[in-house]
This record gives sequence, structure tokens and C-alpha cells, in this order.
Amino acid sequence: KILVTVDGSDISSRALKFALKLAKQTATASIAVLHVDAPVFPGVERRIGKEAVESYHADNHEHAFKAARKAVGRSQVTVEEIRAVGDIAETILAVAAKRKVDLLVMGSHGRGAVSGVLLGSVSSKVIAQTTIPVTIVR
Repeated sequence: KILVTVDGSDISSRALKFALKLAKQTATASIAVLHVDAPVFPGVERRIGKEAVESYHADNHEHAFKAARKAVGRSQVTVEEIRAVGDIAETILAVAAKRKVDLLVMGSHGRGAVSGVLLGSVSSKVIAQTTIPVTIVR
């Protein structure tokens, strides 16, 4: 079981492509693709309404999965999409533990990262807090 995190960035698409290649080598591998959207700031939902916040999260999920679907392309590997809202690193860790994944694949940094040289804060936090093997793709 491979869990790949995506955020719509080129680097997360590369992480998914890496996982797909790995899965093709193993006939029994399965891939779940996870997009976690950060919650809106406190009070925003009260001001703009629950429906607007839900639409905002839906748009963000769709953006991330559109790029993921393109990376999957005509692959013969079945990919499950998982959507979540919450603290990104904590949610990744919780989903990985709940699903008892064998490998977690993620990009070295997410959208908006200034430098590809350093690990992003989410990647660093996940690596520091899990016993699951993690592959970081740059």
C-alpha cells in the first residue's frame, strides 16, 4: 500500500509518477492519493458562510487531483483519491497510520516553496513523526 500526497504542484506530480513506476513493478501494489487542504482561518466561515468554505476546499481538492489524474494518465494502476481538511502533516500521518500503508511518497516541498534544496516543513514534520518508510521526491 502506497500513499502519495499531492497538492497540484509539479513536484507532487513527480512523486506520483515515481509511485506509479514502483507500483507497476509489484502486481499487488495499490496507490492512494491524498490531498489535504488547510482549514480556513478561525472566523472566516462565520463571515463568508459554510457553503463558500466548502466550495473553496472543493476547488482546491479538484486542482490537486486534476494534476494527479494527468500524472496517472493511461497507467494500468488503480488509484484511489482521498480528500481531507486539517493540519496537513498531522492529517497525512493519521491517514497513513489508519490505512496501514507500507510506503509514503511525497514531494520535497509544496506549492509556493522558495527553494527546492531544503525539505519543506510538512515533509520534515512527517519524516520526524512516522515509523513508516518515506520516499521524498525532488
